[in-house]
Amino acid sequence: MESLDLRVLADALAWLQAGHSATLFTVVETWGSAPRPPGALLAVRGDGLVSGSVSGGCIEDDLHTRARPAQELPTLLHYGVTQDEAARFGLPCGGSLRLVQEPLHDTAWIAELLQRTTAHQLVARSLDLASGAVQLHSARRDQAMAFDGQTLTTLFGPRWRLLLIGAGQLSQAVAAMAAALDFEVLVCDPREEYALPFATQVQRVDGMPDDAVRALQPDAHTAIVALTHDPKLDDMALMEALTSDAFYVGALGSQRNQATRKQRLAAHFDLGAAQLQRLHGPVGLRIGARTPAEIAVSILAEIIQVKNAATAI
Repeated sequence: MESLDLRVLADALAWLQAGHSATLFTVVETWGSAPRPPGALLAVRGDGLVSGSVSGGCIEDDLHTRARPAQELPTLLHYGVTQDEAARFGLPCGGSLRLVQEPLHDTAWIAELLQRTTAHQLVARSLDLASGAVQLHSARRDQAMAFDGQTLTTLFGPRWRLLLIGAGQLSQAVAAMAAALDFEVLVCDPREEYALPFATQVQRVDGMPDDAVRALQPDAHTAIVALTHDPKLDDMALMEALTSDAFYVGALGSQRNQATRKQRLAAHFDLGAAQLQRLHGPVGLRIGARTPAEIAVSILAEIIQVKNAATAI
């Protein structure tokens, strides 16, 4: 589940708490070309205000109409079942969608789900279409969204996090782009000369890099990148990151520097071959990047590539 969809639930919760009615639409199945994947969310407030997307704009107008007046129980919707209907709603390449329309009445499950995902828990939400009852359970990383025609189970994962070691010019560029990609961005740099503030959506982490990594308790939704080019700082972070559950660990430096770094980590921090193999370096995809912004693009492109490969398993 993308954190953008968690934002949809946060908006719906705020609407309900303010006294509005709200309807939630969830993509449960797609055929052919579909702009949004199963699990994507759209919330429609009683006055027509929307949050999220389920089709890239193709069927949203029709969903506005369906959301008013609000229904009492969840229902199943089909779009693009025929070629004529696909053309009518502008679904690309004859694609078709199946969605669940769900009137929202209870705020308790939304608040609990948001609280648990903020605490970096992976949560499964089960909706019974016959009664509208919702249950929340702890989920596993190998679990997938499921719909049997009666019960819809969707996964809500914690927000993807990126910890940057170093607060220089390159880190500024990486942090800005990562925030735009909806990562939770954290920066650690104990050097006083790099104490300039970051954007408001970036969190500074106090202390030394190794302490910062341990305090973060990296999980499979966490990426860590060392960008100081100072072995005294980068190595401290890497020795902790490479033994953690972080899905991506990278470090700035040439191939020669990376070879030297791995020798140093093996000799002084007792890291094994399997752990050292996890280190991405030189960090980023090879796109001929030269400027800090271009290097930031290459780094985030590689992080996204690894992230998407991991979540596709």
